[in-house]
Amino acid sequence: MSPARFEPLAREIFALKKQLNAVILAHNYQVPEIQDVADYVGDSLGLSQQAAATNADVIVFCGVHFMAETAKILSPNKIVVLPDQDAGCSLEESCPAEKLAALQATNPNFWTIAYINCSAAVKALCDVIVTSGNAERIVNAAPKDQDILFVPDENLGAWVMEQTGRPMTLWKGNCYAHVEFRRDSLLRVKKQFPEAKVVVHPESLREVRDLADATCSTEKMITYCKTSPAKQFIIVTESGIIHRMQKECPGKEFICAPTFDAMRAPTDNCRCSECKFMKMNTLEKVRDCMKNLAPRIELPETILKRARLPIERMLEISARPN
Repeated sequence: MSPARFEPLAREIFALKKQLNAVILAHNYQVPEIQDVADYVGDSLGLSQQAAATNADVIVFCGVHFMAETAKILSPNKIVVLPDQDAGCSLEESCPAEKLAALQATNPNFWTIAYINCSAAVKALCDVIVTSGNAERIVNAAPKDQDILFVPDENLGAWVMEQTGRPMTLWKGNCYAHVEFRRDSLLRVKKQFPEAKVVVHPESLREVRDLADATCSTEKMITYCKTSPAKQFIIVTESGIIHRMQKECPGKEFICAPTFDAMRAPTDNCRCSECKFMKMNTLEKVRDCMKNLAPRIELPETILKRARLPIERMLEISARPN
């Protein structure tokens, strides 16, 4: 549970949740006290799907902007609020819809696959959405006679190409928090913990992915750590996930992989990777957005409908028998 200093705020939030008939979602990278008041903790698409399946009138999405937009796309008749309206994403920002449309116009044969970490306007321009958990499967199902354009994460795209052998044009975008991990700093921590399994998110650089025992999405990281007989794990993703891992995998040790900055400060025990956007949300902001029902996510009807289509196509492909 969160420290006692958060208990009054938590009580306010629980009262507001009942009053509003709200559901509270927290991404795996949120601070512990937010995770502890959430109804669901998980990855972005899974949270939006869980919220859509509830009878809640209000969705409080403790994450970043594109995640709250996805929740609105899947629950257009629900009110969706985001604790901090400035909680963005370097991947989303790297791929403006107008620039994507300009690139698409250069090749009418492009089949555009978008990682879910993008804006609703970008989703509306795409043929299908992927998550880090299903990207390999969706790419394998892409039409063989079309040229794949993968946006906006070049590192996830490169990893998918390694897994599938499908050539793709990659948008030059990345998650700034994940590219801070480097081979040398990871090798140093591996030397300190030689028995530990290395679990890496595919948004990381190849030099880091090449050292992994498992490369997978945040949800698959949780599953891997639960089911592995190993007792120690070096986690190469945003450090917020450690809180959930410790709760769900008692008796196991999780080491947050240091970023390259740690190489400059060898006496510093942990220079973990934190997403500045994820950490913009606080428990106070969660309370305030529920009291004010703002900042609220609003999308034009045309974008809502068009952006839903590639998500539905992804879900349909994912549901097919292997």
